[in-house]
Amino acid sequence: MNKVILVGNLVRDPELTTTTNGANVCRFSVAVSRKYANAEGKRDVDFLNIVVWNNLADNCHKYLKKGNKVGIVGNIQTRSYDAQDGSKRYVFEIVAEEVEFLSTKNSDSQGNEPQEEVTKLKPIEDDGLPF
Repeated sequence: MNKVILVGNLVRDPELTTTTNGANVCRFSVAVSRKYANAEGKRDVDFLNIVVWNNLADNCHKYLKKGNKVGIVGNIQTRSYDAQDGSKRYVFEIVAEEVEFLSTKNSDSQGNEPQEEVTKLKPIEDDGLPF
């Protein structure tokens, strides 16, 4: 099974191109933080290349921008090519099947949500709950 689920922020604005067959393809990179901190106490970040096709590509290009937070479901695709110096190069990309726009319209350019006052929740009495 080849399935990837990511949540991260766009590193740059999406780029939309069209193939010779007329299919739209949108490419962008997402910064995804790792779960655990490294030896210096900082969380490492991976920069992953995302590829989106057809109508979803149009929507990503139209509505996403650098800094937006996105959720992505897709699969890993690899390909190789010969570089000009004769060496073989490998490319790893995430081909997105679903892209969830997690930043709101009111978010700033870094994908941060506007600050709102948080209401304190009261604990629930668990007497009589079936679980």
